Amino acid sequence: MEIEKIISDVSDERIDKFISQKLDISRSRVQKLIEEECITIDGKKAKNKDKVFPGQVIMVEIPEAKEVKIVAEDIKLDILYEDDDVLVVNKPKGMVVHPANGNQSGTLVNAIMAHCKDNLSGINGEIRPGIVHRIDKDTSGVLVIAKNDKAHISLAEQLKKHSMTRVYIAIARGVFKDKQGVIDAKIGRNPKDRKKMGVVGNGRNAVTHYKVIKQLEDCAILEVKLETGRTHQIRVHMAYIGHPLLGDTVYSSGKNKYGFKSQALHAKTLGFIHPTSKEYMEFSSNLPEEFQELLAK
Repeated sequence: MEIEKIISDVSDERIDKFISQKLDISRSRVQKLIEEECITIDGKKAKNKDKVFPGQVIMVEIPEAKEVKIVAEDIKLDILYEDDDVLVVNKPKGMVVHPANGNQSGTLVNAIMAHCKDNLSGINGEIRPGIVHRIDKDTSGVLVIAKNDKAHISLAEQLKKHSMTRVYIAIARGVFKDKQGVIDAKIGRNPKDRKKMGVVGNGRNAVTHYKVIKQLEDCAILEVKLETGRTHQIRVHMAYIGHPLLGDTVYSSGKNKYGFKSQALHAKTLGFIHPTSKEYMEFSSNLPEEFQELLAK
């Protein structure tokens, strides 16, 4: 059990925001500690709606983070960069990022648990690899993992503010009339199929920028930049404008003369501000062999 004593130097500020900034932990983590009655203001149990004022004494009890039940597995990682705060990897196609029903082993998280050992974030009171963002099982490319809470909060905030650089290479079906464009359409759960996403009026804002690198006979090679990061965003948006990704079996038939059996999508470039040095860092990965063979065809 760790106990932190803070004397307020602000006026009329929410308790969760104040503690989050002072202790460098997430606001959701602070809210959970308040619900567990681990925070007091001048000796009284805090509530999430409370505000703090100058001179008040805030006591915060932080329980030790609980181990999550994920088995560490010695799986080789394609590491692009690593330091005490972040781990940047090139995820291969076919690897699930996080364990879930039907995929309890062989995931990126299983591999990270073995590689990082005790150097993991404890966001929300659980020792776990800092999965800040994800890409689909059959999408390859660059991912950044946070190795501590400070890094996790910093990277998550950058994602929230849409300040990360995220560039994808995709192959979409059809002939494009415009060489570049912006798709601004809200994305949410498909009301007819809850396993799929779709463009829906009550969804969350989603913006995708695309540029045609090369137009081929029946498909085009695209550079795609994400302004937001919704589930399946590129796949949903490209299908929405009538150009589904080649091989995508969820948002199109998936049938193609090239025999590509999953969406042709690769997360090529990722850039962010380093949590400690505050310097901008950018990483890119080569197209996977299968992708290169497809382009050769």
